[in-house]
Amino acid sequence: MSLYSVLMVDDEDEVIQIIRRKIPWEELGFVVCGQAKNGIEALEMVEELQPDVVMTDIKMPYMDGLEFASQLKEKYPDIRIIIFSGFDEFEYAKQAIGLEVEEYLLKPMDAVEIRRIFEKVKTSIDAKRDLQKNIEHLEKYYEKSLPILQEGFLSSLIEGGIPEEQMKSYLEEYHIHFDSPYYAVTIVHTSLKSTPKGMSPRLYQLSVRQLLELGSFTERNHYIFNYRNNIVSITEFQTKEEISKYTDICDRFCKAAKRSLNAVVSIGIGKIVDSLNELSLSYQGAREAVSYRTIFGAGNAINIIEIDPKSNKLQLKENNSIEEIFKQMKMGSEDDLLSAVEKYMASLHRVNLNLQDLHFSLMDLLSSLYRFLQNNEVNTNMIQEESGDIYGSLLQMDSLEDIGNWLRNTSLNIRKVVQEQRKSKTGSIVRNAENYVKEHYNNPELSIDLVCSELGVSSSYFSTIFKKETGKTFINYLTEYRMKEAERLLMEEDEKKYIIAEKVGYLDPSYFSYVFKKWFGMSPMKYKNRGNTK
Repeated sequence: MSLYSVLMVDDEDEVIQIIRRKIPWEELGFVVCGQAKNGIEALEMVEELQPDVVMTDIKMPYMDGLEFASQLKEKYPDIRIIIFSGFDEFEYAKQAIGLEVEEYLLKPMDAVEIRRIFEKVKTSIDAKRDLQKNIEHLEKYYEKSLPILQEGFLSSLIEGGIPEEQMKSYLEEYHIHFDSPYYAVTIVHTSLKSTPKGMSPRLYQLSVRQLLELGSFTERNHYIFNYRNNIVSITEFQTKEEISKYTDICDRFCKAAKRSLNAVVSIGIGKIVDSLNELSLSYQGAREAVSYRTIFGAGNAINIIEIDPKSNKLQLKENNSIEEIFKQMKMGSEDDLLSAVEKYMASLHRVNLNLQDLHFSLMDLLSSLYRFLQNNEVNTNMIQEESGDIYGSLLQMDSLEDIGNWLRNTSLNIRKVVQEQRKSKTGSIVRNAENYVKEHYNNPELSIDLVCSELGVSSSYFSTIFKKETGKTFINYLTEYRMKEAERLLMEEDEKKYIIAEKVGYLDPSYFSYVFKKWFGMSPMKYKNRGNTK
């Protein structure tokens, strides 16, 4: 059984030891992970130990229990807090209630009462954990429901109802993987007039779908689903030329369905497209193709391009694949970036550009690249030629393949600069924080929140990158820096203890001495005079 952890905070060690001995912690489902003597020390330990429960006294030096509980609740709202005190005053209890602590106990504490409280706390934590398990159960239920959800998504996809900016998130959410350059929609229509007697039309159509999923039709990657009383398939292709072979496979399936099920099946094949957002065009073509069965006869596969070549003319429209190139420059791998470039170049090939269209496309590409470089503070000389006329140089290239090679190399170079800038940003934040500590370590108010406010980053993000870069928490780094400065001042200057304490950011000389002794193992004065003693 996993035990919940407890941090105990009290400046009287005897009190903590008594509580630890009185309570059968493991029997209650807990383990004491540590103890602290005051709120400041406890906050440092909480950051490191991440306890489930904190049990703290109110009256302690340097930071009392209520202030400690207030900061704890703000930074770690999930930690359960139990406050105990020897001060039977309503004001303390009122403040504790305001902090939403679990319990407020008065010394001397009764072991039975403490046990009751921890049983209550365990029940509360268990309930929250059970809720999390219920969420996991719902996720498993989601997995079982996934086929139905996928069919709903695919139906919206072929209707053109999925916004491009949401496409990737939906594909990930529904565990759908499309990774080929070309796609086509196929409609499999089963004539219900041929339904055998005694069999329901739905079951009859299901038998056709089962044959479809088991046959040679499945040689290539595709998704099959039911939509508007038909079976629909979204099929992937590596080249446009494969559509002819695919049409033959579909026609053979129609004949197989007739032989094995005595089913009259007609298949309409839509135009091949290179974007999931254009599947609605392919779907409309498939609908049109399957409607031609009245002319060409039911029981055949009909490719819309073969019967209506003009339907393959796609209108030149704004090329959003440039944005995909920029996205991969900022966050993607080299392979992802090259894939985005290939997609952009394919868009130039597929539209049958004339010379004027090509000129406009190159102007749009270059202006977009300039804006991207400027927005990301990258030198625009990266896309300049020695002649200064990159546009003219591109126009003088011999082929689209040459333009593609230039775009690949340029994109890879820009990606390297942009991603190196991002990596150096975290290092820069840490260095700026270290410099800020060097300049302001004598400020008693210096804290992680103050530094993050100055740097313009969140404390959670800052804490993660600071510890990753330095191997220390910010509090440990600040304390270490202050102690090194205190050590230097002790040895170089003949100042009183409270003066040195103020110079390194401690208003309370006693707390300064406490931290110093904890750090060096002896008091400041003993440390200063240790070389003079014999």
